[in-house]
Amino acid sequence: MVRAKYITIPQLAKLLGKSRIAVYRDVKSGKIAATKIGRNYAISDRDITYILGKGISAKGKRQIDAAVRKTVREYGEVLKKLGKE
Repeated sequence: MVRAKYITIPQLAKLLGKSRIAVYRDVKSGKIAATKIGRNYAISDRDITYILGKGISAKGKRQIDAAVRKTVREYGEVLKKLGKE
């Protein structure tokens, strides 16, 4: 069986259980990465993995790292004390 490298907005909408208009809006606003091919948009398998929560994008990793650094900076001493208990 050959897997497709891309799916369309209606196919993604069906996967997510959303309307195709809602998915189209997410694509247009940049929440979902898609490639425009002619009049249609195509979403890659890699991006679908991130959308479905089975992977973390590089942007997501950077956001998590920044949040961890901020938490350690603000609550480092408290975290150390909690770790000793």
